[in-house]
Amino acid sequence: MSANDSPRAPQTTTHDSAFLRACRREPVPHTPVWFMRQAGRSLPEYLKVREGIPMLESCMRPELVTEITLQPVRRHKVDAAIYFSDIVVPLKAIGIDLDIKPGVGPVVADPVRTRADLDRLRDLTPEDVHYVTEAIGMLTAELGATPLIGFAGAPFTLASYLVEGGPSRNHEHTKALMYGDPQLWADLLDRLAEITSAFLKVQIEAGASAVQLFDSWVGALAPADYRRSVMPASAKVFDAVAGYGVPRIHFGVGTGELLGLMGEAGADVVGVDWRVPLDEAARRVGPGRALQGNLDPAVLFSTPEAVRAKTREVLDAAAGLDGHIFNLGHGVLPTTDPDALTRLVADVHEQTAR
Repeated sequence: MSANDSPRAPQTTTHDSAFLRACRREPVPHTPVWFMRQAGRSLPEYLKVREGIPMLESCMRPELVTEITLQPVRRHKVDAAIYFSDIVVPLKAIGIDLDIKPGVGPVVADPVRTRADLDRLRDLTPEDVHYVTEAIGMLTAELGATPLIGFAGAPFTLASYLVEGGPSRNHEHTKALMYGDPQLWADLLDRLAEITSAFLKVQIEAGASAVQLFDSWVGALAPADYRRSVMPASAKVFDAVAGYGVPRIHFGVGTGELLGLMGEAGADVVGVDWRVPLDEAARRVGPGRALQGNLDPAVLFSTPEAVRAKTREVLDAAAGLDGHIFNLGHGVLPTTDPDALTRLVADVHEQTAR
């Protein structure tokens, strides 16, 4: 089935899981927990299996992807797995010359800054990422009733990497293009929305039970700029996968001023970083959407007593929400003690058991 055909719901046994019920704002037996970057450098078993294998290559080995994705489920007993990959994988798959440099991040050899550069961004086909379909098939067979979250980078964040040529603190080139040539910018984001939609469709059709759109850098924008220059492309992605009926999660960092707009873009669940309490985030997002978050990842470096106290604060702020998925306010930091994460999952489950 091609990425452009009419959607069909994945055949899974996860429908009544606590995670999916919370996404749908239904009653849950306990608050579900998963962590962004739960499969990664905080786990010694991850470092062992990744030894000597470049990041992008590791994303293209189905057996390795399966093992890495399963590691935190085994260790931490989280309520959902998240597919191990990277947001630039679809760009690499369509032929963009990029690499993930250790300690730096994605680096693009020839940045995209002119209309002619758009021609390099061709459509993504399922055959381009056949290893994703294979890995998700293996994962869903292993996970059983534990849901698998697929994910992709949002158009703005992908554009920022492409335009800057790599990570950027101030997004000078990105904003210069957005303000200076709004039509080229709109065409770039629309093209990336098509690629992102196709990538998410591949994951859903292979068996992912939910998807998350990461807009890691969008907190660099003012609300008016987001609404005018970014929201249409994000909405296009959410609309493209709406027919599958799987929950759609939207997350960005430093997005306290954008939370309402991010919900308007079409998400069923809005991720919240640690800067805004969940009760205030709910007021900004408005009714009809679940929230995900939002313990500060740095709290995990404190004492178990302090972690438990801060966890209680998050749970208290979420007490009146229709749907809440416990997560960190950003990804697991690389030097986090894995045992702290295991204790956190158990603690949230214990404190919220109904």
